[in-house]
Amino acid sequence: MGEEPDGTPVPDTSQAHPARVYNAWLGGKDNYLVDQEAAELAATANPGIVPAVRANRAFLGRAVRTLAVDAGIRQFLDIGTGIPTADNTHEVAQRAAPESRVLYVDNDPIVLAHARALLVSHPRGATRYIQADLRDVPTILAAAGTDLDLTRPVALLLVAVLQYVRDADDPYGIVRRLLDALAPGSHLVISHPASDIAGDEVAASMRVYNERAAEHASATPRTHDGVARFFTGTELLAPGVVQLPDWRPEPETPSPGPLPMWCGVGHLAR
Repeated sequence: MGEEPDGTPVPDTSQAHPARVYNAWLGGKDNYLVDQEAAELAATANPGIVPAVRANRAFLGRAVRTLAVDAGIRQFLDIGTGIPTADNTHEVAQRAAPESRVLYVDNDPIVLAHARALLVSHPRGATRYIQADLRDVPTILAAAGTDLDLTRPVALLLVAVLQYVRDADDPYGIVRRLLDALAPGSHLVISHPASDIAGDEVAASMRVYNERAAEHASATPRTHDGVARFFTGTELLAPGVVQLPDWRPEPETPSPGPLPMWCGVGHLAR
């Protein structure tokens, strides 16, 4: 992978990348032909994937707003940020509490390019982006220790990203190490593709995507129990680990019906 004159890495356009495929599902333009092909074929294999992606974005907003308003959280560590779009984490948090601080983390250089231009913080708060992989816990925690106060509660956001960590790379251990660095009163927010909702369609869409993605970005859906296991050591906020539309839905919002993703929010009480 080469670099631009300013040192920014040049994106690899030979294989699909999660952030760009997600952008394509949302109808964005910040993706390449290989991403568009993977997005289209995966959506054909699993028609529920595009409604799920949109519902996932709505869940992120509801979770951040809940933590900022009801739990008084003022620090957010958002790993697997994706390409900026409407109602990013810092925008939702800083509408509720302008002093909120947000550290974004993603491993795709195209996200860095857009983050520099679009992730503008409220002057009373702070917003920064670093390029790092979820598996690189020491780098993430070093940056968090600089940008956030880890002696105070932090919301750790792992929204639609843990599926890209294979079982062989110990995703549960990664989450545990991140949580162990956070103060009591912190929260864990997770959404994750389900293998036990529309299982055949999810498996087919993952297979299509994985054939076009780099090995380190291949995706693994998990069961309800598998997703709930990530919350070990936390107290789940009601209604627990549920499908996306069922986590504290907005009043009078029509339900899109069953969607193949689990989600939840846990409170670190220790």
